[in-house]
Amino acid sequence: MTAIINFGPIRLTATAEHAGQRVDRFIADAIGTMSRSRVKTLIDESRLRSDTGPVTQPAEPVRAGAVYTLDVPPPLAATPQPQNIPFTILYEDPDLIVLDKPAGLVVHPAPGNLDGTLVNALLAHCGPGFTGIGAERRPGIVHRLDKDTSGVMVVAKTQLANDVLTNAFAARDLDRAYVALIWGLPSPPAGEIEGAIGRDKQDRKRMAIVEHGGKAALTRYRTTRAWGTSLALLECHLATGRTHQIRVHLSASNHPVVGDPVYIRRVPSAAKTVDQPLRGRLLDFPRQALHAETLGFAHPRTGKTVSFRADIPQDMAELLRDIDTHLTGS
Repeated sequence: MTAIINFGPIRLTATAEHAGQRVDRFIADAIGTMSRSRVKTLIDESRLRSDTGPVTQPAEPVRAGAVYTLDVPPPLAATPQPQNIPFTILYEDPDLIVLDKPAGLVVHPAPGNLDGTLVNALLAHCGPGFTGIGAERRPGIVHRLDKDTSGVMVVAKTQLANDVLTNAFAARDLDRAYVALIWGLPSPPAGEIEGAIGRDKQDRKRMAIVEHGGKAALTRYRTTRAWGTSLALLECHLATGRTHQIRVHLSASNHPVVGDPVYIRRVPSAAKTVDQPLRGRLLDFPRQALHAETLGFAHPRTGKTVSFRADIPQDMAELLRDIDTHLTGS
């Protein structure tokens, strides 16, 4: 059976002959016009449900008689267009660009952000040759930062750099350090947070620590500054690289990142220990106070270890000064 689709929900019913197949293979074969990798991506985006609930694993076996509904998003424009969007370059050579991504800049086009992205800016900066690197809509993007997370990113300009850096990120053969301003004081002040991360079953826009079906995740942290038990500044290192990993792990530890619009759903208890007007300033901070400060990796052509640093951006720096002024008098 083949389903001709554009976008929207599509319902498929499994028969006895499909029982035991991987669900991503069943869906791709049933639709006939969609690749298995595309189906896997949609499953990762929590766009597949069965009659018993969300399907979170592409390898989940098909049940005879099960009804599956795949929510196919509208198609995107075929090719992103160059746009003159300024960004700060920390380093550039023929193989790669290291940049300081500002908060508020989406990395690559996706539904809801079809242009005005870093990819559009890179197309304007690098020229037409950039379109032939990596995925069509994500040329040169070997990793990403959330829209409202600032800091160091590396982008490939050649296929060699794209392949080598993609493998390095997959193998975690690099060093990334983030700065996070959090509510409360973690105990112990340095340690590890471990917990598999998957889509939140109640809200597909959120990630969560899950018991089943998630991907292993480990975050290492140390406290670099503390303001009593009200606030702390952490240095976080990723042993894995899951979506929203630092934000999810810290929120699950009851120390959410200040300003996080997704993982703070009520006023944190630590906020009650901070007087106005600082409390309001912190609660109204318009983004997660998370910054990718350093990135180190082996250069894809020379093999030499290189490391880059981006200073904490102005909005976070001003917030830290306000905290010092109100909580330490300095």
